[in-house]
Amino acid sequence: MLSALTLPAKYRYLNKLFKQGTFVLLDIGAGNHSASKTKKWFPNCEYHGLDLNKNYNNDENDFKLMKSFYELNLEELNLDSVPNAHFDFIMMAHVIEHLKNGEEVLVKLLAKLKPGGYLYVEYPGIKSTQLPRMNGTLNFFDDETHVRVYSLTELYNLFLKNNTEIIKGGTRRYMPNILMMPLKVIHNLIKYGKILPSIFWDFFGFAEFILIKKK
Repeated sequence: MLSALTLPAKYRYLNKLFKQGTFVLLDIGAGNHSASKTKKWFPNCEYHGLDLNKNYNNDENDFKLMKSFYELNLEELNLDSVPNAHFDFIMMAHVIEHLKNGEEVLVKLLAKLKPGGYLYVEYPGIKSTQLPRMNGTLNFFDDETHVRVYSLTELYNLFLKNNTEIIKGGTRRYMPNILMMPLKVIHNLIKYGKILPSIFWDFFGFAEFILIKKK
């Protein structure tokens, strides 16, 4: 049974839509053992990963859990190896801010969704540019690989023009993360010897998100 207090924020809509059922997932930005983390919460999902480099903090066990992996540079806009109309859900959390042509990439990804499939996009919002600087990214400019600030307005308009239904969007304020913040501070200090800035994201409103459904 999933714990509402420990479920990672990016999985909250996957949980609402599919719970422990079967679905086909394309995870954009599949490093940092994302396959293992995803299958822990959704063991019945068919996991497909896509990233610029397949070896970005992945190991043999991660690849065993994947149905397929697409090693692609999204900015080149060549997604021919990814099947069309195949995925129930595409996850794109904290990737688009690394892309100069994110809107074109999103349009390409819509073709990969089944009719009725969902696309979730999460990224540092404009408010993140005004937050305190912190090693590990609390301010947009803490990460030198961030190349563009995106906005809800431009993404809403993009999806409205591309045959989708906007389900939800806004600033990410995931209450379990806010409630658990004091415990996470202690956990970080014990485990890492420092505080990771990501534990403050929901409290400060670092990220924006949009969930859409393909018609």
